[in-house]
Amino acid sequence: MSHLKPRIALLAIPEVAASTLYGMNDVFASAGRDWAALVEGKKGESVLDPRVVSFRGPGPMTLTNGVRIVPDEDDGVVPDVVCVPEVAVAPGAVLTDSHRDEIAWLRRCYEGGAIVATACSGALLLAETGLLNGSEATTHWAYCDALSCYPGVQVHPNRALVVGGEGGRLIMAGGGTSWEDLALYLVARLVSVDEAMHIAKLFLIDWHDVGQLPYAALARGSQVDDAGIAHCQNWIAEHYERSSPVATMIQLSGMTERTFNRRFKLATGMSPIDYVHTLRIEEAKQLLESDDQPVEAIAQDVGYEDAAFFGRLFRRKVGITPLQYRKRFRGLRRALEAT
Repeated sequence: MSHLKPRIALLAIPEVAASTLYGMNDVFASAGRDWAALVEGKKGESVLDPRVVSFRGPGPMTLTNGVRIVPDEDDGVVPDVVCVPEVAVAPGAVLTDSHRDEIAWLRRCYEGGAIVATACSGALLLAETGLLNGSEATTHWAYCDALSCYPGVQVHPNRALVVGGEGGRLIMAGGGTSWEDLALYLVARLVSVDEAMHIAKLFLIDWHDVGQLPYAALARGSQVDDAGIAHCQNWIAEHYERSSPVATMIQLSGMTERTFNRRFKLATGMSPIDYVHTLRIEEAKQLLESDDQPVEAIAQDVGYEDAAFFGRLFRRKVGITPLQYRKRFRGLRRALEAT
């Protein structure tokens, strides 16, 4: 890994979006070059060496959104940093056979001293290597349950960036545009904090300091394998604001409380009361985005008589207070609705 410039290998696979892959490439290529040219009027030169690499043979590759690219083939040289931008597969997909070459390459690079960094669902591919066993991690909020199924992986869905492994050489960013946080972190680590700040200003990047929970939603659909639980899910979707909703669902199901709780958790991955809280919080988020009524009134509308309890619950599940959520998202919704 003795390169003149730190080499960053960006992994191209069919399940990656071109915007993320080349967005990261552009950020890394900008380091040391664009700030000097645009702000100081000097000729700058990139101080990092990003390359898009593939193990799918020579020639073009079609990515998940239909864009065709021509990545480089791996030259056998261990890079300083390996980045897995994402793996756009269903959360429960098994990658062991379909990405065997990439998994072996990630292990080989890490054993050779490279930093291995992932964004979004790319953490699933890293987990397949076994390098995350017993470690902390993060990923896109919709993939947290899948990632937590790997041995000993402690998932932090509320964190936009997690650094772990020997020497801090395992780095994971959350979902969506948190790849920008990952890129800034790597620029700061490989070049300097000042250069990372230059990049942030040039690309108008805001650090996702509140994590990704404000963007999360109830990602579980109706449970079709258990008709009794599916019936209760349909009912609670329309009546979540009622008092004692879990007791009513138990009555509707005709099951004992113990049986209902067990089957509901098996079907949805959540306890009945957690499911109710999640539905209520999702509705509260919609009201905070679109309605001007006080937080106390919204709490009442979604089923909470105690506004203070609602505020604590909202912050625990979303990561910010209801007022902070309204400030962040109401303007965006109104701007989009006005277009």
